[in-house]
Amino acid sequence: MATNQVLTPDPNLTDGMHVVVDALKRNGIHTIYGVVGIPVTDLARHAQEEGIRYIGFRHEQSAGYAASITGFLTKKPGILLTVSAPGFLNGLTALANATTNGFPMIQISGSSDRSIIDLQQGDYEGLDQMNIAKPFAKASYRINRPEDIATGVARAIRAAITGRPGGVYLDLTTALLASTIDKNVADSTLFAPIDPASPTIPSPASVDRALKLLSTAKKPLIILGKGAAYAQADDTIKAFIEKTGIPYIPMSMAKGLLPDDHVQCAAAARGFVLENADVVMLLGARLNWLLSHGKGKHWNPNAQFIQLDIDGMEFDSNKPIAAPVAGDIVASMDAMLAGLSSHNIKAADDWVKDVNAAKVPNDQKMQIKLSNTKLPMDYFCALNAMEKVLENHKDVYIVNEGANTLDDARNVINMYQPRHRLDCGTWGVMGVGMGFAIGAAITSGKSVVAIEGDSAFGFDGMEVETICRFKLPITIVLFNNGGIYNDAHVDLSGHGDPSPTTLMANAHYDKVIEAFGGVPYYVTTPEELSKALEAGIASKKPTLINVVIDGMCGTESGHIGNLNPKTISTK
Repeated sequence: MATNQVLTPDPNLTDGMHVVVDALKRNGIHTIYGVVGIPVTDLARHAQEEGIRYIGFRHEQSAGYAASITGFLTKKPGILLTVSAPGFLNGLTALANATTNGFPMIQISGSSDRSIIDLQQGDYEGLDQMNIAKPFAKASYRINRPEDIATGVARAIRAAITGRPGGVYLDLTTALLASTIDKNVADSTLFAPIDPASPTIPSPASVDRALKLLSTAKKPLIILGKGAAYAQADDTIKAFIEKTGIPYIPMSMAKGLLPDDHVQCAAAARGFVLENADVVMLLGARLNWLLSHGKGKHWNPNAQFIQLDIDGMEFDSNKPIAAPVAGDIVASMDAMLAGLSSHNIKAADDWVKDVNAAKVPNDQKMQIKLSNTKLPMDYFCALNAMEKVLENHKDVYIVNEGANTLDDARNVINMYQPRHRLDCGTWGVMGVGMGFAIGAAITSGKSVVAIEGDSAFGFDGMEVETICRFKLPITIVLFNNGGIYNDAHVDLSGHGDPSPTTLMANAHYDKVIEAFGGVPYYVTTPEELSKALEAGIASKKPTLINVVIDGMCGTESGHIGNLNPKTISTK
């Protein structure tokens, strides 16, 4: 009689998937974000089995945003796992955004048979992923042999966090994942790189040059960028600013390095200080479009610049930098603070008084906007209701995206802790909201409030299911004014179609989260909004508050309408 034979696995062998997981564990990776499928499903299962938390998303782009913001918050690369070809491409936007913003992130994607891809013979989801990723990533690698897995992971980690952080692509072929190797041999290859982000110390001469220039300033200004927030040199930066008395402006994701109500904060006098400052110290900030490239009517044409940056190639990109300081922010600010004892640097009383005087009319204008109680609510009325609640929850992470929703919330919602405001950053990308919110909640374990425009939410709204599935303490506040920018546009088609910027003003986005077991609110007054927001934060349950906003409020492209070309109307 024939007997069934059960093949038992060879205990001396392991496979590529297990070695990848072992290499990630050896390097202190605790969380993977992604969407599974061929050929990486079992990799995610093995990772979960080995104690790595796997957060499964509905779309790879959102998972990538979660990985990238994890990198920003932790200074360690966040990990995105995707399938081949379309899944890889879905994640590539987040990878490119991470590189542009200086967020450390590694996108790991499975890929198809190299021999078929290289001859373009039409494999399943065949795509030359490693080479496609190169223009969008800081580095791009492929691992072909199981004995090289540990080296590949180590190289990806070092590339992601050395120098200016960024996105790294790591290609794992199907053959690699299925390959076998002696377990003892595989274990012997595992290692973690030593000091993968070693300090970059600025030259003493560059620090002294910067301090000498700052000591000559009659009207000095410090601009804090998200690079300063990323560095986590919070105490040193605060000490330097307070000892010198220099007014400062925080860029959006640098808000909270010092509290927004700090006496030296010049955000309410931004135009005045940029037009008048004679020496500007850029601290982890770049002279890109967000600062008008340091040129034009917004700037004092005679201003001299000090720039502290990890990447020397950033200097002189738009304006000559009189005092470049090349080094990481931690080491550079340690040296700058220590050097104060040898230089007489103190902001002049007259300059400080002028800056404070310039704040007054702008603060008064803002108070008038915030005091509007006309219904339907406009942005400022709604944000004022939120601000009163958030003042009592200063440890909450704020995620913010949209056009007017972004611009107005940035000006109204004060931040008090570093790295607690997360928004669309350098590229102004929409669709980061749910990924950032999930990444912040997973990484910190704290409550998150995501302030979303209705258009921005549409990019990744299905991730409310992810939020509910993992029971995350995220409250989504969705400003619904029925359109992209607003609902003040008319049908130009002649066929009864909505205008290009029109969305559904009567949409009940709150029903979306209700479908997945979350807590819905539909509010039309500031009082209702305050109560719903307080309840959402206190409950720590997935919550969505649909806020009815006047469809006529909001401006085209928010504060950057000048970047939106206009055509001559034909009607």
